[in-house]
Formats: sequence, C-alpha cells, structure tokens
Amino acid sequence: MGYYVRVEPDVKIYVEDINPTGKKTILFIHGWPLSHMAYEYQFDKLSQMGYRCIGIDTRGFGKSDKPESGYSYNRLADDVRAVVDILELQDITLGGHSMGGATAIRYMARHNGCGVSKLALFGAAAPSLTMRKDFPYGLPKEDVTTLIEGTYNDRPQMLRNFGDQLLFQHVTQPLSDWFFQLGLEAAGWATAACATTFRDESLFKDLEKINVPTLILHGIHDKVCLFPLAEVMQREIKNSKLVPFEYSGHGLFYEEQAKFNKELTEFIEE
Repeated sequence: MGYYVRVEPDVKIYVEDINPTGKKTILFIHGWPLSHMAYEYQFDKLSQMGYRCIGIDTRGFGKSDKPESGYSYNRLADDVRAVVDILELQDITLGGHSMGGATAIRYMARHNGCGVSKLALFGAAAPSLTMRKDFPYGLPKEDVTTLIEGTYNDRPQMLRNFGDQLLFQHVTQPLSDWFFQLGLEAAGWATAACATTFRDESLFKDLEKINVPTLILHGIHDKVCLFPLAEVMQREIKNSKLVPFEYSGHGLFYEEQAKFNKELTEFIEE
C-alpha cells in the first residue's frame, strides 16, 4: 500500500507500507542516490515472515516531492519524525543504509529516538563519510566534490560511475541498470545537495546519544562508506553489535541478502 505523508505544508513524502498488520514494524530509510525500492529483497521476504515493512522515499528521491531545499541531516530527520508521528509508530526498528543510516542516527539524537526500540545501520555514512582533522577513516572530500560536479555536468555518467562502486560481487547487467534507474528518479539538485550534506556534516556527538540496542551491518569491501567507519560506530554507540559482511561492498542488502535478512530478523526478535 502506497501513500503520501505531508512533512511540510508544501512537501509530501512517499511511503510504501507492506503488510500493515505485521507483528513487528521495520521502518527503512534508503541510501543515496536510490529510493525505497532498493530494499525490494527485504520487502519480499520479511513481509512473508510476518513483519510490517515501511519504506520511505527521502525528499528529492523516488516518488517523493522534490523541493529545492531541505536536505540537511536535521531536515531529513524531521521528515522521518513526521512519518513516525502521522502513522503513530511505536516500538519499531529503524533501519538506514548509507546516508539513510546517517539520517537514522541524527533522528535518534535529535528526536530522542521517538517510537524506536531498536536501531539497525547498514553501511552507514557515519560518523563522517569523509576524512577530517583527527578522523582519517573516510573518503577524501575531493572524491565527494567530484560526485557533486558530475551531478551537475553529466548525472547519468556520474550514476554509472557510482554504480561501479556500489557492489563487490558481480551482478547481471539488468540489475546494474535497475540500480541506475533508481538513481535517475531523483532530482539532480537533491542528488547534489545530499552529497554536499554527507561531505560536510558529521555525527560524532549524535552517536553518544543513542540509547537503544543497535545492529551494525557493514561490507568489508565497501568503497563508499569504508569499513573502519563501522568499527568507529561500534566503539562509540553503547550496546551495539557489529557484523562484518565478508562478501559485500556497499550494497550488502542485496549482495548477501540471505545473511542480511537473517541478521536483521534475529536482532529484532532478541
């Protein structure tokens, strides 16, 4: 069941609500530059296992409205809060991939984890996707600037290049094309603005404010959010568990989907 949730007077967010009567609820936030459809292979299986799976399209992406502004972590976290409030969600597992993981972390800190009983982070872009003074673990900021410039100059080629970094395992050309099409659904200005956010913003203080059990799933071959980021998150988030994915890059939810689904559901049932 798909519908829209108004998060600002002139901005609506698309929500896909699968198995609304499910026994437990998982709210998924997708990564850059995709949409909720990236979790197709979780929606397929987990709903059959009795879970309610809610996927939202971040503003600017997928079927959501595409305003010219509102792409900071604070605003994206506020959008999630609007969905939680309007749907009256309680005792949920909040899951986020890549920038979606960073948004989930900001949500936990900014909104005191409202409605969330467990947090799951998948290749999350935290505490900083880029290298900083006293933080040598991320990508060079220049690499993200190249993505931004590519977005404005030749977005399809930028998406192709990024897609080559998304997965570690070989996939079929049709699947690669599918990920590419998900990226094309976004607005160019939203794609660039979000890249600016994960280049320039950080979440070091946010990690200290997370007070629910947290599962960190991360591919050891991740070329986007490097694996040392996961190790830092595990050290800084209380009551957290890190599960490395030995045969995955950034797209671990697809590359090792059976292991991914197993680890996530076991965590929810603990």
